[in-house]
Parts: sequence; C-alpha cells; structure tokens
Amino acid sequence: MTKKELSTKYQPQEVEAGRYEAWLEKDLFKPSGNKEAKPYSIVIPPPNVTGKLHLGHAWDTALQDIIIRQKRMQGYDTLWLPGMDHAGIATQAKVEEKLREQGISRYDLGREKFVEEVWSWKEEYAGHIREQWAKLGLSLDYSRERFTLDDGLSEAVRKVFVTLYEKELIYRGEYIINWDPQAKTALSDIEVIHKDIEGAFYHMSYPLADGYGVVKIATTRPETMLGDTAVAVHPEDERYKDLIGKMVV
Repeated sequence: MTKKELSTKYQPQEVEAGRYEAWLEKDLFKPSGNKEAKPYSIVIPPPNVTGKLHLGHAWDTALQDIIIRQKRMQGYDTLWLPGMDHAGIATQAKVEEKLREQGISRYDLGREKFVEEVWSWKEEYAGHIREQWAKLGLSLDYSRERFTLDDGLSEAVRKVFVTLYEKELIYRGEYIINWDPQAKTALSDIEVIHKDIEGAFYHMSYPLADGYGVVKIATTRPETMLGDTAVAVHPEDERYKDLIGKMVV
C-alpha cells in the first residue's frame, strides 16, 4: 500500500476542492421546511456590484456564517438570504470609467446601449461576488438570491414612496445639495469624499456710511460680499461698541 506524503503546509485548493459544490447539490443551506422548528433568518448586507469583495466583506460574512451555522445545528429552520445592491450612481461611474478607457462616453452609446453596458457590468461582478462567497464557504440559499432592482423590490420601493407622498410625509423642496458635475446628478452625503485643501484668508473693510472709519472683517469667502446684508459684532467686545447701530456700505 502506497503512502501519500502529508504536506507540511495547508493546501486549501486540494482540501476544499468540490466540497462547496457538494453542499449546494445536497441543498444543505436551504430551509428545512420543518414547521415544528423555530425559524431563524439573516439577510446578508448586500454588497455593491461596483467591484469585488474586500477583507471587510470577508470579516462580516464570516461572523454571519458562524451564527447561521450555529442556529442550524441547534435545530432552527434557518435561512441566510443572499443578495446584491445595484449601487446606481457608483456603478454608473465605474461603467463610465470603463468606457472612457475605450475612448467613448455614455452619450456616444445612447441610453439603451449604455443601460446594456451597465447590466453587463452587473452580471460580470455578480459572478465574481458569488465565486468569492463560494471560496469563503458561506452557507447561503442561492435559490432565493435577490437583487435590489428585481421587479418585486422595485415595486415595493415605488409603493412606499407613493404611500408616503399621499400621506404628505415626503415632498419636493428646494435645498442645497451635493451635485456631481460629471454624472450630472445629485449625490447623498455618504457618496461625497471630503478633501482638505489649502485656502486663503482675506481681510476686507466695509466703509461706514457716515464716512468716518471702516469695519474690518476676515473671511475665506470674499465673494459672498456681494450678497451680504448685515455685519454683526459681539456686543461686549470693547473694539466694536462704538460701531453698534451704525450702517456700512
């Protein structure tokens, strides 16, 4: 009988090959359907299809996998629901970046062709994400996988917005927003990357209306002078007590 030399290093490719596929074939991750068992479910925080998973995803999903496997062994009827997020603006930016590398823009393609490119991107990176989930051995029920632009989910979102609008809980108003001049769309605060830059500090003088003296101010935004309607001073500051009540031009 021949002996196989035991490797001095763990070779995951050899040990894990085919095991995950075998688990899926046996439907080990699907709910048992046992009505006597207590249900227990987790909805995976859907990763964006903007790219591949990173170490943070591995850490987070590993913790969820530990919990769902423990509950499964404790006799619960478990479901770990997988899904992915379309991440609209972020994904659009990724696709447009890809098009720029090809020397074209979304305007060259037109709306329908550009949407096709976005869906193609989604399918490609959804595939990468599933491969990474498989490498992690996550006990997900893929038969129930969802995407945030699925018909049912989109319909639910529209229904909620219409209901809130009819109850006058949401409305359209005028606000200062984050604007992306390239994508030509509004951005949420979490999509904005703040960057510190070195600016300048300006000193300006407002002449007093009576012609005697000036009020000096310091600002980083001198252009707002054209819209200024008043100048305020601290009422207890000895330097400005004589200016209270006077007009500037």
